[in-house]
Amino acid sequence: MSKRILVAGGTGFIGSHTVVELHNAGYVPVIVDDLSNSSIKILDQLERIIGYKPEFYQLDLCDIEKTEQFLDQNSAIEGIIHFAAFKAVGESVKKPLAYYRNNFYSLINLLNYYQDKPINFVFSSSCTVYGQPDVLPVTESAPVKKAESPYGNTKQVSEEILAETAAANKNYNIVALRYFNPVGAHDSALIGELPIGVPQNLVPFITQSAIGKRGPITVFGDDYDTPDGSCIRDYIHVVDLAKAHVAAIKRMEAKKAADNYEVFNIGTGKGSSVLEIIKAFETSTGVKLDYKIGPRRAGDIEKVYGDVEKSKKELGWQAELGIEEMMKSAWEWEKYIKANPF
Repeated sequence: MSKRILVAGGTGFIGSHTVVELHNAGYVPVIVDDLSNSSIKILDQLERIIGYKPEFYQLDLCDIEKTEQFLDQNSAIEGIIHFAAFKAVGESVKKPLAYYRNNFYSLINLLNYYQDKPINFVFSSSCTVYGQPDVLPVTESAPVKKAESPYGNTKQVSEEILAETAAANKNYNIVALRYFNPVGAHDSALIGELPIGVPQNLVPFITQSAIGKRGPITVFGDDYDTPDGSCIRDYIHVVDLAKAHVAAIKRMEAKKAADNYEVFNIGTGKGSSVLEIIKAFETSTGVKLDYKIGPRRAGDIEKVYGDVEKSKKELGWQAELGIEEMMKSAWEWEKYIKANPF
């Protein structure tokens, strides 16, 4: 019988792609989402990709009574992947309490239920925990810097909660995946990133600008200490990222973990600048972009990219898709949602 994996936040950008990869790996994904930052229509899209509509429960995991009731009724769940967090840096500065409530309660309520039951738990973390690293590429042992935003702080504190919980109780097997910059879409163009309002991230802004939904792209600064003066990030295809979650579940099931709490960088190990991303989009799609150089943006980190040797050696995972595939798939998705609005 296939193992049931709970995907908390499974109708979101990364969650929906992970549902597909769990299915491809022989698992049964069970989705919980409150739909505060995603669309119920994603279930229909997933059905078109995997051949059936995934099991879905609309639930706010911050509600401890309803969460416990749901888990009581779904005792066959053998693993959890936690995506159920708010994630916009700028919004978190304006609404810190909303971020602390959602990102902590949803995590704590799930962990609390499994104090007496063994569970494999994958946590969606972020390279924001590193701030501006002292050394590049940044390794998992690099110091965690003071967070630049309430969002970043929720990732740091959540990692502390997980580490301390695992140390106190060996029922928990926990892997925290520190993502770099997820972009792109499934090659079917049926699922992808669905930002609400003006995108906070570069690639959806690029695709929306290219299709005429937004005005010119602003490159925030061209005077950084980088080869072309623009900021550098480690961009990773969302399908590769989704596969890393499956690898984490399998690692815990096979009892290969060195400890019951582990952390892995999930990126390509290579940095790309904002201007390189713009050029890659133009090259891979044949679409010319309208962009301008603006002043630096407060809070932006000059350059960050990850050392991914630990993920390769211990997790048995590495990114396979390149920048052009990321840009092309993101563009196909943008065209799809223009023709089929959500």
